[in-house]
Amino acid sequence: MLHQSAIEGYFAQQEDLLVEAVSRLVRIDSTLGPAQPGQPFGPGPAAALEAFLSLAQEWGLPGENLSGYVGTVDLNNQPDTALHILGHLDIVDAGEGWTVTAPFQPKVVDGLLYGRGTADDKGPMVAALLAMKAIRDLKLPLTKNVRLIAGTDEETGFRDIKWYYGSHPYAPHTLSPDADFPIINLEKGHYQPTFQAAWPQAAALPRVAAFSGGTRLNMVPPKAQATVLGLSPRQVEEAFQALALEGAVTCTCTQEGEALHVACAGQNAHGSTPEEGHNAQTALVALLAALPLADCPSTRAIRALHALFPHGDHRGTALGIAQADDLSGPLTLAFTMLTLNDTGCTGRFDSRTPLTATQASVQAVAEAALRAAGFAVQGDMDPPHYVPESDPFLRTLAQCYEAYTGQKGQCLAIGGGTYVHDIPGGVAFGPNMPGFVSNLHGPDEKIRVADLLTTAKIYAQVMVALCL
Repeated sequence: MLHQSAIEGYFAQQEDLLVEAVSRLVRIDSTLGPAQPGQPFGPGPAAALEAFLSLAQEWGLPGENLSGYVGTVDLNNQPDTALHILGHLDIVDAGEGWTVTAPFQPKVVDGLLYGRGTADDKGPMVAALLAMKAIRDLKLPLTKNVRLIAGTDEETGFRDIKWYYGSHPYAPHTLSPDADFPIINLEKGHYQPTFQAAWPQAAALPRVAAFSGGTRLNMVPPKAQATVLGLSPRQVEEAFQALALEGAVTCTCTQEGEALHVACAGQNAHGSTPEEGHNAQTALVALLAALPLADCPSTRAIRALHALFPHGDHRGTALGIAQADDLSGPLTLAFTMLTLNDTGCTGRFDSRTPLTATQASVQAVAEAALRAAGFAVQGDMDPPHYVPESDPFLRTLAQCYEAYTGQKGQCLAIGGGTYVHDIPGGVAFGPNMPGFVSNLHGPDEKIRVADLLTTAKIYAQVMVALCL
């Protein structure tokens, strides 16, 4: 491909620069925080954005901070922008269970760079920036611009990108470095309703007086806690053993006066791949449903939730919405959020729906099942995002991928939703190579340094292909 040898030669000496640049960003805890002036998503994402723009400045690529929502970096001053690259600098919670290093202490072991954000999405964003630096340093004569857009709210609602495109035009082509290679041309739809129930203050014993589960809609909960009144630790422990759950889920009981605090621990995972985690919330609901509780509203709610969202059901079978198609694969479901007290409860689940899913086959069925169990339901389905494989942009991406990997540039479907989900013609493209497990949203998140370098090369080649 045109200029491929120059790009290959350039990146032969960039590994140390890449690793240190990614590490600078990973050291920043950029989880969502309280909004402040100029920091709509809190000080952590704001700090990561400033660090990224400072890095761009050091590399000769001046950027702009747009009110703390996003940062933009332009490749050149050409009037026509051919490509937007959308990635994010915010992260999910660090979580527990890290073994190689602490979440914000990046470390390279056996060619793998560990730390929260190495794969999602700080590492890929640095790779994209380094690709732009390569184009500038090699003085390749591009006649169109590339704009890199660094967001700060991808994990918690896309408010940053919605704000940006509310006053800026789309580019002819858009990619997001926030998924897998080869090409993600299909992102499943979302159905993530809120359901609630309220009841009078109860005094019956034994009962569940409180429950607290997950905190992120798109994350399998690694922890869940409940307060039980009127039972002994032994009764709870025996019930847990009888459930015979997988060894990755544990249970502890702590007596405090009349209250018995019960906690389950599992392992987090991305909400679109619930089978990769161990859901502490559904495990605890299963445990509570098995206890000899009084017939009261909280007990009925817990048992109804266990029936609708049984532990290990990742396809929505019990809820009645399981389905699949050849392009998208199966619907997935993760019961990710639940709070309960003596007067009511609120919960949410995260389902990713295939192309053939409809309101009649998903939303209407789920609403009917929840309402029959006594819950009020709010929330509509979001459609999937699909770009046909025949699109010329996708053929260009495939050719660039094949040139640097020797592998076929085929199209894939995912359950996760990236920044391009609502952008016409946009696709997710890298950085994870086929078969690599990055532990996205989980402990020991990592990326292979060699793959990140290859990603940067591929992005540089895409810029050449689209902007000459």
